[in-house]
Amino acid sequence: MSDEKKELAHIGENNKKSNRRSKSITYTVLLLILTNIITAFVVTMGSVRLPNGKVVVSQKTFQNILAFEKLYTVKDKIDKYYIGEINQDNLIEGAAKGMAAALGDPYTTYMNQKEFTEFTTQTGGSYVGLGIQIGVKENNIVVVSTFENSPAKEAGVMAGDIIMSVNDTPVTGNEVDKATSMMKGKEGETVKLVVSRAEEQMNIDVVRKQIDLVTVNYEMIEDKVGYIQVSMFDEHTAKNFENALANLSKDGMKSLVIDLRENPGGLLDQTVEMSSQFVEQGKTIVYTEDKNGNRKDYNSVGGNSIGVPITVLCDGNSASASEIFIGALKDYGVATIVGEKTFGKGVVQTTFYRDQDGFGDGTALKVTISKYFTPNGKNIHGLGIEPDVNVKYPDELKEKAYSRENDPQLKKALEIAREKIK
Repeated sequence: MSDEKKELAHIGENNKKSNRRSKSITYTVLLLILTNIITAFVVTMGSVRLPNGKVVVSQKTFQNILAFEKLYTVKDKIDKYYIGEINQDNLIEGAAKGMAAALGDPYTTYMNQKEFTEFTTQTGGSYVGLGIQIGVKENNIVVVSTFENSPAKEAGVMAGDIIMSVNDTPVTGNEVDKATSMMKGKEGETVKLVVSRAEEQMNIDVVRKQIDLVTVNYEMIEDKVGYIQVSMFDEHTAKNFENALANLSKDGMKSLVIDLRENPGGLLDQTVEMSSQFVEQGKTIVYTEDKNGNRKDYNSVGGNSIGVPITVLCDGNSASASEIFIGALKDYGVATIVGEKTFGKGVVQTTFYRDQDGFGDGTALKVTISKYFTPNGKNIHGLGIEPDVNVKYPDELKEKAYSRENDPQLKKALEIAREKIK
């Protein structure tokens, strides 16, 4: 072979090697890109299924699998050895409920479809039930209030009663949503309650009926003195409260009494909007802090009644959203608080139920996510808010039909309201 041919053959061989190297680099780059795409997908989505049937999961998902390995072991043993019928949905629900209950927080709970549907009616316009509001104190389910003309009130249930059992099923403070679900249901059916009152147990049968929620009642209680009673904070409360203020102003109101006794709370946005009627725009009504110390402020949106003399009535059953309202007006010195120390619920919950939350099947998780603080930085959880003027409602009067003429707290509030009229 001539030198020229040898040179050409050498060049051709080098070109082949160069092409092979180029292809190898291209494949390597493509493989790296594909690997990065899969990694990103796994990190964001949690898992990806490979062609061979295997599934790649994120490190966090893998760590969760290891941490909760006992659950998988229990499930495996049940599947392998249990001789009865196994309902997978019931197993999942039981595990989820148990996990939430294990926190020991009465406000954190997993709800099945039926329970979540009934839960959503608590802040709606009506439902079928007994007509009571309940809260949790010292791991007991306590009746906070009974609605006017409700079957519970007519049957003799009273604020302060501790519910021991519903339909022969014992209930505790960690089962408040379970108890609520059992008390709701078909209209006309009887619910058997066992309540504790003054260390005495009583059996009370209550027949369910349609309960129409009217959360705001108002009137001119005296010349120039308006009166608004707010029984809870549902999705219509702030607007109805604003309408009440406007009508009372037209009627010549110069001083206002707001009655939040036996108000268990409700929606945070509603109490912020209602508080805004008396607090200058931009000022903090309440702020929250989550487990990482992240702060979120809820500020006044402003209102038409700033400067109106306010007297607020409260008692030991004024809780949660009621305490946010009371705390804001007390801290800013725009109201005189009369009555008894409030309930002391200073934590906030949110409910996860959407597809993006991992639900979307009608079930939900309500979980405590933050503590709330009054504008002056006080968290009242377990402490309550002390009134400016302490007036006790006598126990003997609680056993009798309510009468304004005999209500010492209202009498004191009216006395203060009169003094504020200029």
